[in-house]
Amino acid sequence: MPRLFTGLEIPGDVGFALSLKRGGLHGARWIDPSNYHITLRYIGDVDHHTAHEIVHELDRLSIEEPFDVTLSHLGVFGGKRPRALFAGVDPASELQQLHDKQERVMQQLGLKPSGRKYSPHVTLARLNDVPPQDMAHHLQTSGAFYPLRFRVARFVLYSARDSIGGGPYLVEETYPLAA
Repeated sequence: MPRLFTGLEIPGDVGFALSLKRGGLHGARWIDPSNYHITLRYIGDVDHHTAHEIVHELDRLSIEEPFDVTLSHLGVFGGKRPRALFAGVDPASELQQLHDKQERVMQQLGLKPSGRKYSPHVTLARLNDVPPQDMAHHLQTSGAFYPLRFRVARFVLYSARDSIGGGPYLVEETYPLAA
């Protein structure tokens, strides 16, 4: 059964700039820049019939025009038990609408709602037993985060191997945004 999710690819130059934030944090498992992405909708493990339905329905999805995304800051998920370091995405109505449309499609296909508030980001590292004070120190000393802006012209359907997260991810289908 494939493990699927939809997302936005990160351009090479943006990925390179993000990769410069790697290192200097004991307990971090850094994500390879080739696996950087912004998740739109995590789908999970599905049978092949459902996977084909998803491909078909995403292809039929009414999509808006290309839009810009800005990565503006570093952040951490997990609070007192940091579990992921990420680059945060500035709010964009087009991005939220694309997520919402995909959420509706998945629920119409009988998949469970995602259950989480959508918080777009690019995961840079998974964290294991990193004390909060070490995380705070890393954020303070990692240098300024200059906003990274790029144009989104398509979204993709990714598959992932059964693993502990972080890739490798394979692009299964691409869906261009209307011009």
